[in-house]
Amino acid sequence: MILLTLVYKANASPLFEDDAVLAISLTGPISTLIEEKENRSELPFVLRAEDVEHLIKVRVRGNSRLRLCDAPPARLNFVKSKTKNTVFAGQNKLKLVTHCHDSDPAQANILQEYSVYKMFSIISDVGYKVRLVQISYSDTEKRLKRDSIVRYGFLIESASELADRFDGKRVQVPSVSLGSLDKQQAAKVFVFNYMIGNTDWSLIAADGSDECCHNTHLIDIDSQRFMVPYDFDLSGLVNASYARPDPSLDILRVTTRRYRGYCISPEAIKDAVSTISERKDDILGVVRQVPGLVEKDIKTMEKYLGKFFDKANNVDKLVKYFERRCLG
Repeated sequence: MILLTLVYKANASPLFEDDAVLAISLTGPISTLIEEKENRSELPFVLRAEDVEHLIKVRVRGNSRLRLCDAPPARLNFVKSKTKNTVFAGQNKLKLVTHCHDSDPAQANILQEYSVYKMFSIISDVGYKVRLVQISYSDTEKRLKRDSIVRYGFLIESASELADRFDGKRVQVPSVSLGSLDKQQAAKVFVFNYMIGNTDWSLIAADGSDECCHNTHLIDIDSQRFMVPYDFDLSGLVNASYARPDPSLDILRVTTRRYRGYCISPEAIKDAVSTISERKDDILGVVRQVPGLVEKDIKTMEKYLGKFFDKANNVDKLVKYFERRCLG
């Protein structure tokens, strides 16, 4: 893999070096957080993990999930100097991806999206690390239907922490040229998004944003610019209950694959297909390793991924299809 030439500055923080489910409790004004989510105000919460209490600030974040979900995703703001010798050592601001609807006890979508991040880490080191958490929510205002609930969620490594692992930096620019991108990483992102049926991304800024790119961050490492994908809830593999494709794509369901990669070297795309195919067993193995996923959801994901790997068996044919579909 290309990443053998990259040298780590440091390992990931303790939080993301462990794959065990982390049990945490989050206590605070949850009803106000949800009711006033459009304000995105930071509110005081107490987070408890491994018998240590952290006084933090929490605010909602996100776009589509913020509008559609009972429990919107959140940002946890720690006091970094007070996290020493804890599982959150070195952390400042952390993204928390939460369940969407309280009525979904299985929480399949949150577990499926977590698994997608783990899959990408198999084919590229330059990707976000995640940690699965089981959260006990307690509303101090006692204005919800239930005083407390327990749900899965996951934490996402910050962009600055990802960049620091490679002695790089996150780049925030209004646009990006294809020529500036590391082609092997870009090809992996293009093919990976096709594999999981993700069309909710582009190298153009999203509506309402002046920053490139939509659901893709740019990290500069050793004079190379790496694409890093995130936010996979609208992918076909996750198939969230609220997921709908962009009408401009002329597809009826998010489970319909549509290649949205850009036109770059066919050799790089072929290498990406081969690299992903070679890790088929590891990628499928992720699905079986996610705690909480029921057999029905596991088989659905395996079947969906299997259709991609069947096509990838004829790599030349698949690459030619990508060449016809690529965006110029």
